[in-house]
Amino acid sequence: MGKRIVMDKNSIWVPAGSAGERLDSFVTRNFPELSRSQAQRLIDQGHITIAGKPVKASLRLQAEQTIEIVLPPPAASVLEPEAIPLNIIYEDSDIIVLNKPVGMVVHPAAGHPGGTLVNALLAHCPDLSGIGGVNRPGIIHRLDKDTSGLLVIAKNDLAHHALSQQMKNRSIKRRYLALVRGWVTLPQGTIAEPIGRHPRDRKRMAVVSKGGRAAVSYYQVLEYFSGWTLLEVALETGRTHQIRVHMAHLGHPVAGDPVYGGKQNPLGLAGQALHAYELSFQHPRTGARLDFSAPLPEYYQLLLGRLRAENAN
Repeated sequence: MGKRIVMDKNSIWVPAGSAGERLDSFVTRNFPELSRSQAQRLIDQGHITIAGKPVKASLRLQAEQTIEIVLPPPAASVLEPEAIPLNIIYEDSDIIVLNKPVGMVVHPAAGHPGGTLVNALLAHCPDLSGIGGVNRPGIIHRLDKDTSGLLVIAKNDLAHHALSQQMKNRSIKRRYLALVRGWVTLPQGTIAEPIGRHPRDRKRMAVVSKGGRAAVSYYQVLEYFSGWTLLEVALETGRTHQIRVHMAHLGHPVAGDPVYGGKQNPLGLAGQALHAYELSFQHPRTGARLDFSAPLPEYYQLLLGRLRAENAN
């Protein structure tokens, strides 16, 4: 005892190497399906205790303590299934891989109580994994409303746990096609700048010097146009608006981005020209590596065709 973590249904032993670690951090590390905020909420609600007594999330652990964890069943979803068509690329008993269209919100939020991807998923698969929470059943990662492309959905808790662990250890690979303003000089590069809430506009994200989370994006130039560059962008991390924030920070905002690209929209786009076109991960049950690709939406293909025609003239 004390040499390794021993887990059963309701308890975790604290090894000597974890002495001094915060309780919420330790729980999150050992239950990858829980975010830090979810772990803190469970602690505050008394679902996580030590020696049967309630504790604080900031508690510093001691070696050989026993942490008791009672994960409550997911709350019954109040979401309504909606018969919204889905572009499903692949599906089995554990996962769904789909191609999200531009304009669809992934999960309900303020201003978007319905018509979301989650509403559509509940109509297609009523018993989605509940780990993601009442409003986010089955959701492993997200795409912005006006970003199109590939998403993987967990249909059960086993899949959710395994895919969340892959997301946490950065083994899920995602590549995007991004049309950005201006000519990106270097043919390839790495953007490693932390991202956090904008200090003055809390609805936006920004590259920040303090309080941000590590964010790494890799880009490669695919094609130049008159005043625009087509990039392939690979994500190592998955922060909110990461590509949009990083490219705007470089001075090359994504075309049509109304939040980070300014009011000018010379191409007349309804949303940003950003498409998640490749997705790769290990199957949560078999361990086999799965690779998927999704073609550009029609508006994006037409846009590139127009820019190529302008280049030729």
